[in-house]
Amino acid sequence: MLDQPQEMAGAQDTIYLCNFRVSVDGEWLCLKQLEDVEFVDTNYQQPISPPSPIEPLALLAAKDPVLIEKSNLVNISKLVVKELIETSEKYGRMLDSDHLPLQHFFIVLEHVLRHGLKPKKGILGPKKELWDILQLVEKYSNEARDITASVRDLPTVNTHMGRARAWLRLALMQKKLADYLKVLIDRKDSVLADYFEPEALMMSDEAFIIQGLLVGLNVIDCNLCVKEEDLDCQQGVIDFSLYLRNSHHYYHSSESVLDPENMTRVLDQKNYIEELNRHLNATVANLEAKVESLQTTNALMKEDLDISRNNILLLTEENSDLKRQIAGKADLEKSPDKPDGDKSTEVKKIVETTTEVEELRKQLDLEKRKRLEAEKELKLQVSMKSEMEVAMKLLEKDIREKENTILSLSRQLDEIKLINLELFKKLKIRFKVKRLKKLFKIKQECEEDLTQKGELVSRLQRKTTQIGKILSNMEKYNNLLSPTSRASISSEGGATPSRPTSWGVVGQSSLDVFDKKSPNYYKKVYPLTNVDLSKVKKSPKTPEDADTGGPPPSKVEKVSEEDPTVPTSQTDQ
Repeated sequence: MLDQPQEMAGAQDTIYLCNFRVSVDGEWLCLKQLEDVEFVDTNYQQPISPPSPIEPLALLAAKDPVLIEKSNLVNISKLVVKELIETSEKYGRMLDSDHLPLQHFFIVLEHVLRHGLKPKKGILGPKKELWDILQLVEKYSNEARDITASVRDLPTVNTHMGRARAWLRLALMQKKLADYLKVLIDRKDSVLADYFEPEALMMSDEAFIIQGLLVGLNVIDCNLCVKEEDLDCQQGVIDFSLYLRNSHHYYHSSESVLDPENMTRVLDQKNYIEELNRHLNATVANLEAKVESLQTTNALMKEDLDISRNNILLLTEENSDLKRQIAGKADLEKSPDKPDGDKSTEVKKIVETTTEVEELRKQLDLEKRKRLEAEKELKLQVSMKSEMEVAMKLLEKDIREKENTILSLSRQLDEIKLINLELFKKLKIRFKVKRLKKLFKIKQECEEDLTQKGELVSRLQRKTTQIGKILSNMEKYNNLLSPTSRASISSEGGATPSRPTSWGVVGQSSLDVFDKKSPNYYKKVYPLTNVDLSKVKKSPKTPEDADTGGPPPSKVEKVSEEDPTVPTSQTDQ
């Protein structure tokens, strides 16, 4: 029974710390308190417990808004990371950019890293950006150079904030986000102090908590397409009611933890703790290595100090001995008891020693000068060598770039040649098609002309047959005429009413027209003697022509039996 009140109290503490909604308003993180009475139980009476150590911190935070912001960001990060790890179980630890908790995580992480950034100094001063801080990681970690270079080359990102968001996504996919953040935190005094205020989250101890939370994300595999996302625009709004737990969630018995459904969560928590432990062990090993290096340097400094002290003692002893010798020599010079020979020998010895000392000093000065000159030459040679190496690297880089440009130009030339060949083939095909179209059109026109001429020839043939039949009828009519009528016709010498005068010439006998021996007969009956009918396409015959072999009988002139002098002609209307 005592476990349930403790769990209820823990749940209420969690809601007290995270009872707010987070929204993004420009560059600020807006926190709004929620009226959530989900954990309020009227029948439950909270037992009297000793004051929690968190209460003084809460009272202090109520006075300082910066501490409130930092605590809120830390608690939000805990909730988001926990929800992200739990929801990743459903997808087999494989998440993409459409996953909502993952989007919330990037929004919160962005505000955590931007908390306490120094503002722009003056109108012309440079603005402190998060991207400038993230670019410094590649100086201390070689693994960050690839993602930094790829972010710089992204064509879809134009702003500094967009590049920072792309860098965070690539670091999460690389599973090195916690390590890169640790690199910055370890150098906060030398690197981050230029970008953040002293009360910023990255400059405080809460940064280690954020780093520990990011270690747990190494169990998740993220597949994010940075090119397709619009990272330059402002991020959305987070509704933290999604991260609140129902009250019955905290009343589960300990037996439910051992269910098969919860075994995956237990294993995930175990993996998270192991990963965190591994990370902490790595940090401890690094700190131990630093301590050992500091101890060795301290021991070396102590040895150097002892050696310097011994040297000082020796020099003081030598100085005192020299002073004594000088004082003894002065006493000897002053004392008159000693003979002159002893004085002269002592003076000679002193002169010799002084000359030797001066020679040794001169040699020492020469050696020092030679050493300085050698050091200068060595430095000059080293600088020249470094410059030569840099120049060689630059030349190699230029050669590689030129080779790449030559290769690209050759490829472009080959592509242009292929394009020209394709265009030439297409133009050739088009020219052939146009030529064939023209020939086909000319052929169609010729066929149409031939059909028209054939029809014209067929019509003319029909007319000639009709005229021949008319002439035959006229001959029959002429044979039926009496000799008296012929004489009268010949005496008149003009055109009869039934025959037009246009058949003959004026003054010409009308009988010459109907006489086959007359030359005018063929001119009138066969006017198209110059047409070559073999070259003209014949039109198909009509059924009437095929049956009768000529035009219908309606077109033939008939002679009236009652009055043989008046011929009657029937034509088609």
